[in-house]
Amino acid sequence: MKRRVFMTAPAVATLAPSLDTPPAFEGPSVVEGNLPVFAPALRDELDFPLAWRGQHGGFGVWRQRARSKVLESLLQPADRTPFQVEVIDTQPGPSFDRRQIVFNVTRHSRVRALLLVPHGPGPFPAALLLHDHGAKYDIGKEKLISPWYDPARLESATAWSTRYFGGRFLGDSLAARGYVVLAVDALGWGDRGGLTYEAQQALASNMLHLGSSLSGLMAHEDVRAAAMLAARPEVDRSRVAAVGFSMGGYRAWQVAALSDHIAATVSVCWMTGLREMMVPGNNTLRGQSAFYMMHPGLYRHLDIPDVASIAAPRPMMVLNGETDPLFTPAGTAAAHARMRTVWNSQHAGHRLHTRIWPGLGHTFTPEQQDAAFSWLDGWLSRR
Repeated sequence: MKRRVFMTAPAVATLAPSLDTPPAFEGPSVVEGNLPVFAPALRDELDFPLAWRGQHGGFGVWRQRARSKVLESLLQPADRTPFQVEVIDTQPGPSFDRRQIVFNVTRHSRVRALLLVPHGPGPFPAALLLHDHGAKYDIGKEKLISPWYDPARLESATAWSTRYFGGRFLGDSLAARGYVVLAVDALGWGDRGGLTYEAQQALASNMLHLGSSLSGLMAHEDVRAAAMLAARPEVDRSRVAAVGFSMGGYRAWQVAALSDHIAATVSVCWMTGLREMMVPGNNTLRGQSAFYMMHPGLYRHLDIPDVASIAAPRPMMVLNGETDPLFTPAGTAAAHARMRTVWNSQHAGHRLHTRIWPGLGHTFTPEQQDAAFSWLDGWLSRR
């Protein structure tokens, strides 16, 4: 009878010393604060290989490659649907006309938008205004342009502008300065509303099930809106700006990165480095609203300020508040420095204005607005 030999686990290990040592058993707490316990290791793996570092081939080649990677991550096919703009209401004002228009923002969606047009012969500089998130869905475009057509929305919008903008409507202020102004609802807000805070994560999930992306759709629609605005007969297509606050600030630098129609950008209260953002307690870690600003797989290639830097060397102002609870000053400063390296490499450091505003939080005050709009005037005044 053959004798059986039993080998213990330690003996097996000694016979195979070349095997890598496995990671320690994680135990029951594999998720902490909505982050996996191995989140630091994942962060360390992100080296953003597509970031601008003076690559061979030059800045133009890098810019094309980086933009192509962002567009790929949007999961949105090319869309050349005619805009077919129709003016459905015009209300004359003291220095500008208020219009409601409808247009095809994509091949699937025909939407209502607000357009302010200064009096005079034109063509005028223009501003694409991009609204925030704020978990407030009854108004979108109305957060930025006073809704003359709806008393209920006017009351809601006035309260919002008082809370974040010192009682001003940004679009009305820019129109009074001589800008054509356009504001459009993102999916989930205003005319395209019906969303709740709890439902937005499911909406994002279902978009992915359908082979699309909620964040990619918003980016795609902003690019389309910029193209439509630039094509308006009242607009000087060489002088179109993107302006936004909070999620709108994210959208502003994003559309500048993706659209050559944007000549200058004002982004308020949305800029940070990714590593500095992904820390316990950050609002992004809650999911939900993060799905409007997260493109699958993109951060394996580019950091947040790297994406914004695709817009270089065109003029960009990036403002953040020192006490903003959504972004740490360290994260914002790191992003600003990363962007400045890119603009400086193109001898365009004077075209990038970054500032962490002392003593202010998540807000865009009249003082900030005056500074931002004067800066914008300086770049978009007729040459």
